[in-house]
Amino acid sequence: MSVVTSGAFLTLHYRLCGPEGQAWIDTFADKPATLSLEGGQLSPALEACLMGMHEGEHKTFHLAAGEAFGEHDPDKVQWVARKLLNDLGADVDALGEGDVVQFPSPRGDGANIAGSVVAVRDDRSALCFDFNHPLAGRETTFEVQLIGVL
Repeated sequence: MSVVTSGAFLTLHYRLCGPEGQAWIDTFADKPATLSLEGGQLSPALEACLMGMHEGEHKTFHLAAGEAFGEHDPDKVQWVARKLLNDLGADVDALGEGDVVQFPSPRGDGANIAGSVVAVRDDRSALCFDFNHPLAGRETTFEVQLIGVL
């Protein structure tokens, strides 16, 4: 039976839940996920949970607030002007709290980062976005059924 080690390629079902039990990601009702450890698809804390698991195991991990995705960083909550949003092709009038917009990474590497709307000015001249992971600073439950290890 194969064991998860550094750099392993995995096939698994997983569920990631916040403190209220709501699932943010859940592959159990659909196709399993495939990923490479240390490939940036999971946070390092979640990858650490997988280390040493055996093929066929099903485990649930409870991570303390901030452990899975770091602490909530208030510097990652920022107002964005309507003009910039229009330049990105976003329909500002249709956006509301909870909606997610993809922004080009400030690193200029072609990657995108997601921001979730947390507030809208009355005149819609700007929207406030939270660029933290939705589970940053929150307790997290990580349930895993490991199907295969390569």
